[in-house]
Amino acid sequence: MDDCRQQTLLFTFGVIADIQYADIDDGFNYTRTRRRYYRSGLQLLRNARKSWSESRVKPAFILQLGDIIDGFNKPKAASESALNTVLRELSSCPAEVYHVWGNHEFYNFSRSALLRSKLNSTLHTDRSMSTAPAGSGVYAYSFSPFPGFTFVVLDAYDVSLLGREKDSEQYVDAMNLIKQYNKNEDLNCPPAFNNLMQRFTMFNGGFSKDQLDWLDSLLSSADEKQEKVTIVSHLPIHPECTDNICLAWNFEELLAVIRSHTSVVCYMAGHAHDGGYCQDEDTGVHHLTVDGVIETPPDSNAFATVSVYRDRMELKGYGSITDRVFLFPSRQNDTYATAETWPSLRLLRSSGAVSRLEAERAKFHSLHCSLSAAAGIQHNNGDSQS
Repeated sequence: MDDCRQQTLLFTFGVIADIQYADIDDGFNYTRTRRRYYRSGLQLLRNARKSWSESRVKPAFILQLGDIIDGFNKPKAASESALNTVLRELSSCPAEVYHVWGNHEFYNFSRSALLRSKLNSTLHTDRSMSTAPAGSGVYAYSFSPFPGFTFVVLDAYDVSLLGREKDSEQYVDAMNLIKQYNKNEDLNCPPAFNNLMQRFTMFNGGFSKDQLDWLDSLLSSADEKQEKVTIVSHLPIHPECTDNICLAWNFEELLAVIRSHTSVVCYMAGHAHDGGYCQDEDTGVHHLTVDGVIETPPDSNAFATVSVYRDRMELKGYGSITDRVFLFPSRQNDTYATAETWPSLRLLRSSGAVSRLEAERAKFHSLHCSLSAAAGIQHNNGDSQS
């Protein structure tokens, strides 16, 4: 009987990240090692929408993990039109779309504008939600698509130089923090350290104490109810599933909150276009960084459909995204599935993008900074690392 329950599909959902659409010609990242396909992202989104629409089991919802349009739209006064183009495509999806905010949202719009926009999923849903404290300006919320399962969306740019007024407490705190580690005139140029300090750049951000306290309270309730929680944000928080330069500023604090609870089973992010995966050794929580559409060739794809069961999530990737099985950790009994106890995880664990990213890290700093200095590049137009 238990085996039958474990094999029963409960619901599915779709995932897509870093579309970064703009009606401009293709370009490259700073190191000129990876092409960026600004226009074709719309077709790749159509491919994802078509797959979800034609699926035998329709998804319960879609997660859009941030950077929906590219910052290059802003200087062309095309932010609104580009956003409307992508939203029209998303409106044809067979399920509600839940939006995450990334750095490119803030290259195009102010925080106050985003809070009023169609990218604020809390304003455009019939589903019951728990949200961050009113008046905080924090874009964080949770919802339950199925009994016993909760999804939490966090605001990775709550403490940030992006989207905050320069006289705001959050902006001042962010500037004081980043200046401790990044001495460059251009704060989008990473610190000259080949370590975790590279995350202190302007295109990253962090989570305020108030937001972490809200999450801590929410997870305490989920622990008591023995719910399974998936946390979603734009920035990765585990050093083993992304390059240092793409981590949230205070990733350790969020990891500490997660590790103090038993309910979290997965953390999903975008931002690092190569993607990545690891399983936290302390908790068994799965950390997934979803490949970005923006650097996916037009003849490929970059989206996924996740099938949820009682004991696991099965991710079916399309194009560049790898198929994965996420067995839910059973931390109530101090045991969880690992590469050693579940053989199929061994291969998946070793297939992340970290090794590829590490190979580029050393040359990124010198080339990124020299290009910025030589060309006088201004990074608020969105031509950033992620």
